[in-house]
Amino acid sequence: MTAATRVRVAVVGATGYAGAELLRLLAAHPGVEVTTVTSEQDAGSALASVHPGLAGLELELVSASVDNIVGNAELAFVALPHGSSGPLVSGLLAAGLRVVDLGADFRFDSLDVYQQWYGDHPCPELLEGAVYGLSEFARSELAEARLVANPGCYPTGVLFGLLPLAGQTSGPIIVDSKSGTSGAGRAALREGLFAEVNENVKPYKVGEHRHQPEMVEKLEAHGVDASRLLFTPQLLPLSRGLLSHCYVATAEGVDVSGAFSGAYADEPFVRLLGGEGVPSLARVRGTNMVEIAWREHSQSGLLLVMTAIDNLGKGAAGQAVQNMNLMLGLDETTGLLATAALP
Repeated sequence: MTAATRVRVAVVGATGYAGAELLRLLAAHPGVEVTTVTSEQDAGSALASVHPGLAGLELELVSASVDNIVGNAELAFVALPHGSSGPLVSGLLAAGLRVVDLGADFRFDSLDVYQQWYGDHPCPELLEGAVYGLSEFARSELAEARLVANPGCYPTGVLFGLLPLAGQTSGPIIVDSKSGTSGAGRAALREGLFAEVNENVKPYKVGEHRHQPEMVEKLEAHGVDASRLLFTPQLLPLSRGLLSHCYVATAEGVDVSGAFSGAYADEPFVRLLGGEGVPSLARVRGTNMVEIAWREHSQSGLLLVMTAIDNLGKGAAGQAVQNMNLMLGLDETTGLLATAALP
């Protein structure tokens, strides 16, 4: 692919962790050229002054406006807080751009559910046309999508663990997930300080985390009864990585191994570890991989499904690039085949 045929892309919110990870991946992507990067706080500064590790991208940060993006890009990644994406996304779509939004504004089918958890929606008229970009489960829709809602990191790990069991579960679903601190974003927060996080593991937003209704809506849409889902997020003393344990009762005689093999046998970004292995955050660090393992516990009658992803990879930027590849008709693995950095 020549420079002339590369798709020009913009990254809105380039100075956050997800934005920076997007730029790291896109810098090595043969099918795109990053032309525009935005930041409200650092507009007018060189990108490298905020992220020295991205010095190879000789770009200047500009403010996020339709005028600064249209004409310079054909597709935009928008990595802004909820409530901030809507008006900009609306303007970009009207100008003919395609958009992958990494925020929460377009993840829900139900306006009522969104407003219950996030408040008034800035552009409710766009909800119906948005494609929920859980890539492996949305390929046919992504090919023609104008607006893709990138899933949240916690829902991504949980959905990959439970969707193959659609129609084969009963009773409550208990989800225990642990994430690295980058999942909370780059803003300075007391609970994210090194002295607060180091040598510590603690739950947060118990019963009120906004990713729970996202999990419920998407599981229900695929035929998993999630009406009694209980989700507990916990913070790990790590920069990145997300480990989820999902406990669920399955119908008698369910072939768990067959269900997962049938769903993921040919998926390039899913690594099945079966009923004996365990997932590892180190093995997915910096990648777009999902590791999945399970245990059938005869005494309790419960199935434990374990998943590991990088919250900035498959949980954010990696999946966003995979979605872009599918939107553009590229091989979905393009720019995403790097292996984990070990140790």
